[in-house]
Amino acid sequence: MSRALPKYNKRRVLIAGGAAAVVLSGAVIAGNALAGEGDSGTQAGSPGTVSCPAVAGSLPAVPASAQAEIDRNLALLETQISEANQRLIDTVGQGGPNFVQNAILGPLEDKRVATINRMATAIGRTAEKPVGLDALAPCTLNAGGGGNAGAGDAGAGDAGAGDAGAGDAGAGDAGAGDAGAGNAGAGDAGAGDAGAGDAGAGDAGAGAGNAGAAGTVNCPDVAGSLPAVPASAQAEIDRNLALLNTQISEANQRIIDTVGQGGPNFVQNAILGPLEDKRVATINRMATAIGRSAEKPVGLDALAPCTLN
Repeated sequence: MSRALPKYNKRRVLIAGGAAAVVLSGAVIAGNALAGEGDSGTQAGSPGTVSCPAVAGSLPAVPASAQAEIDRNLALLETQISEANQRLIDTVGQGGPNFVQNAILGPLEDKRVATINRMATAIGRTAEKPVGLDALAPCTLNAGGGGNAGAGDAGAGDAGAGDAGAGDAGAGDAGAGDAGAGNAGAGDAGAGDAGAGDAGAGDAGAGAGNAGAAGTVNCPDVAGSLPAVPASAQAEIDRNLALLNTQISEANQRIIDTVGQGGPNFVQNAILGPLEDKRVATINRMATAIGRSAEKPVGLDALAPCTLN
C-alpha cells in the first residue's frame, strides 16, 4: 500500500503539470491575438498624411496689387491639404490598392493646378507671369504620418479659410479668368475651338452609355444658359465649353476604372465632388470672360453639380 502511493502521487503531478501547460498555452495564444488586435488598430489609425511641395518659396516677387489674391490662394492650398488628410482618415480601409491615388491624391492635384495657375495669372497681370509652377501640384502619401512639405505655404496667407474658399469659387477667378486658356492649362489647349460653342448639348450627359452598367455622369447644360456672348469672348467660351465636356468624359472613365472600389460614398467623394469643383472654376472663367465686355452673368455656378445616372 505504501509503495503504490508514490506512483499515484507521480501520476497526479503529471496530470496537474499538463493542465498548467494547457492554461499557459491558452494565455500565450490569447495574448498574441490581443497584440495582433492592437497592431491592426494602430495601423488603421495611422493612414499617413499628404506631402506636397511648398509653393510660396517658388513664387517670384509678388506685385502689391496681387498680394491679397496670392495670400488667399496660398491659404487655400493649405485648406486643400488639410481636407485631403481628413479624407485619408475618414476612408481608412476603403477601396483597392489605387484608392488613395484615385480618390484623394488625383483630385487634390487637380485643385492645386487650378489654384497655382490662379496665382501665376494674378502675378502676370502686372509683372512677368511665372511658368512651370504647376509642376508643384502633385502630392504624395507620407505613410509614416509625418508633416506636410507644403506647410510653409500658410505663411503669407490670410488667416481666414473662408477667404480661401471664396477665392476658389470666384473671388480669385475675377482675375484668373483674364488668362482664360492659361488657367485651364492643358485641358483647354487640347480642346481648342473645335465647334465647342455647341458643346453644351454634351453637358447633359456626354459619354452616355460609355460606362455601361457602372452608370454615367449627368450634368446640367451650360451653353443654353449663357447670355449673348461678345465676339471678343467667343473663343474663350468655346474652349471652356469643350473643357466641360472633357471633364465629363474623364469622370465617366473614372467611374469605369474604379468599379467596385470604395464605400457607399465613393462616387460622390472621388468623382462627382472633384468634378463639381472643376466645373465651378470653368463656369466662373466663362462668366468672367463675358463680363469683360458685357454684363457679367451671375448664378451660373448653380449648374456645376452633377449626378450619377
